[in-house]
This record gives sequence, structure tokens and C-alpha cells, in this order.
Amino acid sequence: MLSKDGQPLMPCHPARARELLGKGRAVVARQVPFTIRLKDRTRAESAVEGLQLRIDPGSKGTGLVLTDEKKEIDEHGTTVTVRRGLISIELQHRGEQIRSSMRKRAGYRHRRRSANCRYRAPRSDNRTRPAGWLPPSLRHRVDSTFSLAKRLGRFAPVTEIYVERVSFDTHSMSAGRPLKGAEYKQGTLAGTDARVYLRAMWNNACAYCDATGVPLNIEHLRPRSRGGSNRITNLVLACTPCNEAKGSKPVEVFLAQRPDRLARILQQIETPLHDAAAMNATRWQLTEALATLGLPVHTSTGMCTKDNRCAMGLAKTHTLDALSVGHLDHEAGDAIVRYPGQVLVAKATGRGSYARTTTDRYGFPRLRRARTKQHFGYFTGDLVRASVPTGKWAGTWIGRISVRARGQHSLTTPMGRVNVSHWNLELLQRGDGYGYSILRESAPPTSRKNG
Repeated sequence: MLSKDGQPLMPCHPARARELLGKGRAVVARQVPFTIRLKDRTRAESAVEGLQLRIDPGSKGTGLVLTDEKKEIDEHGTTVTVRRGLISIELQHRGEQIRSSMRKRAGYRHRRRSANCRYRAPRSDNRTRPAGWLPPSLRHRVDSTFSLAKRLGRFAPVTEIYVERVSFDTHSMSAGRPLKGAEYKQGTLAGTDARVYLRAMWNNACAYCDATGVPLNIEHLRPRSRGGSNRITNLVLACTPCNEAKGSKPVEVFLAQRPDRLARILQQIETPLHDAAAMNATRWQLTEALATLGLPVHTSTGMCTKDNRCAMGLAKTHTLDALSVGHLDHEAGDAIVRYPGQVLVAKATGRGSYARTTTDRYGFPRLRRARTKQHFGYFTGDLVRASVPTGKWAGTWIGRISVRARGQHSLTTPMGRVNVSHWNLELLQRGDGYGYSILRESAPPTSRKNG
């Protein structure tokens, strides 16, 4: 809720917002997240206590929760701290999409440079990167979390930020056990050639057909094009026919008719470390970015979050983890007494593509994209209200559109997609690079103050 002069005020209940709108005392300032602006009261005339923004960063998704903490007297006469969750948001990143697009772009460039050349000398590796540089897929995680935190600070009186900052021991995770001392310096395969190790492990035979006495290639169980890594547990030996037959298929699809062999091969696959590496690379940058908002930033550990969540009997979700970030003295009676029953899911969709040519599956140009992104006053991703007068889709619909040059824009509704003329559209909110939806929390609220 915003004041008359556009300053953030304390959030109110949806029923109170409907009452203010019905009496004409407020107007809608933003649809998602839904925000109203009062017409008859300034911030100086309002009681503003301040809220805390709690963040649980993740590789694929991040939880953000606005909370307030108050002192109450329990039944024993002891002063305790109670924490209430007011607004829950789950931010879904698109780092994998960015990574895939960059790999595809690199493939296109490689083909253009080498298609008509028998040999092209590699470029000197003399390009430097500034301090704190992150790959675009990781930089996106930091920037999108920072952007949403900054936006919440404009709509709510946030006075403190609590963020979970954890580090993952990828060496111990890869070994499957705790490591000590010199074990961190050298792994179990230090000084071993990968091909020699694979030949010894697979007895100089193809992992798929047991062929021996033939040339063997190093094969990725999870293909590189599908996010597979070069870890030794993702590599096997394969003869040329099996290697070509498998191609870029997942091993589960290639060996679907041979479950026994599939089970034997999958025994060596370990948990991927992509997510852990992403969290290790971005944890400091996220904290530094949040500090630029000018608010106190407090860090917490993953163990503290887990203890709070388990003590309160909450499920394992990004938003409930975010609600549990920060210290709570359970022995003194501190508790989480409320969490929102609904979660606003903000899925990062981007603002379009820089590419001006659409390619086919082989990377060859198929058609040219229009250079104009705005048609009849609308952009792709805008939130609109469509009033369809007649036909199968007659009625009023609210959703996001994909613009078309002819004026028949495509509207996404819960019932499907429908083409709507721009004459029947009303703009509610400009697209901001996110798609929004509402989900119920994983479990019904069981606290003594449900939201």
C-alpha cells in the first residue's frame, strides 16, 4: 500500500483494500504485486513500523518473504518474539535458458567461422575479465533477486534485509564423504589419465554392447547439449556404432529396452554439482548487491534456517525457508505464528531476443524477425483486459499478450490462447520481464494466526 505522496505504508488485508477501493479512498497503483495508493493520507499521517525482507537464494528459484516481528506476552508472562509472514514470493530464474541460448549461439558462431576453412588457428587466450565477473546465467540470478528486492522496497516499508548465505563443499560432495587435511589438495584420481581410468573401469569394452577389440570413444552419459558435465562419473567408453546411435539422447532413453544394463551404468552417476557451484559463485555478489540498497543486510546460515523450519513444523519450500531465515530463540519461546497461504510466483521470461533471425534445428536461417516490438501501442508481455463481444471466447479476460503486426494479438488465458483485436484490449500493466501466477503453499497453514 502506498501513501498519497507515493511512499510505502504497511500492507493491509485484501478485504481492507477492497473497502478502500469501494469507498473511493484509494486507486490501483499496480496489478502485480497488487498495490493500492491512498488518496487522503500521507506517510506522515500513518503509523509505519517497518518490515523485514527475508531471502532464501537458490540456483533455480529464490524465496522472498516480507515479515514483521513483534514482542508479545505468552501465557507464562514471558516476553517473546513472534514472526508473521505477510507476503510470499517465489522467484523462478531462467539461468538454464540463458546458458542454453549462449551455447547455441557459440555453436552458430563456430560453424560460421569454420564451415569453409579446413583449419582455423585458435585465438590467443588474452582476454581479461573484470573483478567480480560472473557468467550471464549466474549474473542473472543476482540481478533478478536484487531487482525484485528493490521493487519490494518501493511498495513496502522494508527496514532490514535477512539473506541466507551458505557454501557447499563440492569436493566432499563429489567424494561422498567428509574430507580432512591433505585430502582436499589431491583427489582420489590425482595423476590418473581419464582414458586409462575408463579403460580399467569398463574392462576395455563398450559400456553399451560389451564390444572389445574395436576403437572406443569417450561418451557422455548425460550429453553436453543437455547440461551434462565432463566429470569422470558422467563418462563411459562406447564403440563408434553405439556412440553414433545414442547421439544426444539421454541414456535412459537409449537403454529403455535394456533395464539391467541401464541400472548398472546409472550406479556410477553422482549428483550433479551445477547448482552447488552456482550458489558458491553468487553468494558474495548477492550480499554486496543488496548492501547497495542502503538497508542493513544480515546474513544467516543454512543450519539456522533448517532448525527454525523444523522447529515450527514447516514444509520444505523456498518461501517457507525464506520465512525461517534469521535467528529465533526457541528455548525462550520465539516462534513463527503465521505464513501466507498463497504464494506469488514470478517466473523470469525476459524481454525478448536480440536475434533478428529465426533458425531451424540445424542453425540455418529460416525467417527474419520483425524489428518493431511495439504494435498498436502494445508490447509482448503486457498485462491487459480483453473484452470479447461475440464468438466462442465472448466475455472479459485478463492475461498477457504476444503482439502481432496485423493487430490480432494472442492472449494467454487460463482456458487457453485466443486471438483478440487490439481494439478490444485495455492496458493494465506494462510487461516487466516476468510472468506471474498464484499458487497455494505446500501445506495448509497450521499456525495460530493463519494468513
